[in-house]
Amino acid sequence: MKKLLPLLLLAITPACYADLSHSITSSTKLTVGGASTSADRIGSSYSVSGTGVDTTHGTGDSAVTNGIGALTISSGVGTPPNVVATQDTPGNSFSFTQSFNQADALAGSAVTTGETANFSDITSIAGGTAGNLAGTITSAGAITLTAGGHNTEALGQVTSILIVD
Repeated sequence: MKKLLPLLLLAITPACYADLSHSITSSTKLTVGGASTSADRIGSSYSVSGTGVDTTHGTGDSAVTNGIGALTISSGVGTPPNVVATQDTPGNSFSFTQSFNQADALAGSAVTTGETANFSDITSIAGGTAGNLAGTITSAGAITLTAGGHNTEALGQVTSILIVD
């Protein structure tokens, strides 16, 4: 009977199975930004609208009646025509609107990074300097990041995954 006791205990003990998976990953990312400049040049635009008016542009023998003329372009910049508006019938209602947007002049040379050009919409970013930029992660998962100079980035991450099935 004593010999059967271990077999009896094994027969009534339930089996237990478990899959266990564990992973730890750590990473640091240190970035020093490069210099960049972005510029958008704005062009000239000219518009005229009206009712109850007569227009004239030009002078002398070159005068054009009921015309609005055209932009004169020099070095990429427009100059609006000289338009004279007169009321069709005195005492009647009329309206006249004239608008002009001045263009940015064409650049004579390339823009030096970190400086601004003669354009209306500019973004200029100076190059980064590493300075004291550093990052470490210990085996215990402690993250130490040290700031660098301007236009730098330091990122540290520890990920621990435990899966029990």
